[in-house]
Amino acid sequence: MTTSRRPSYLVREDLGTPAEMAADGRAAGRNLGLQGRLERAAHAAVAPAPSLRFEDYPDEVGKREIRVTDAAARLANALHLHLD
Repeated sequence: MTTSRRPSYLVREDLGTPAEMAADGRAAGRNLGLQGRLERAAHAAVAPAPSLRFEDYPDEVGKREIRVTDAAARLANALHLHLD
């Protein structure tokens, strides 16, 4: 018969106070460069939603021009894609 032994320590005894854990979280965020992202997320969370009204968008939006370089055309022709 085997006996199960409990660890001599409890996990909750290893934890710091809430203030210490909050300070650790802030320091980790600073070291990971999260501060700017968190601030932008906080601003976005309270910003008004974008409009869904048709009148709020421009009537004509120009399309982007797609240019195919000579190198891309040669590669496409080699692959038999035939860009026109």
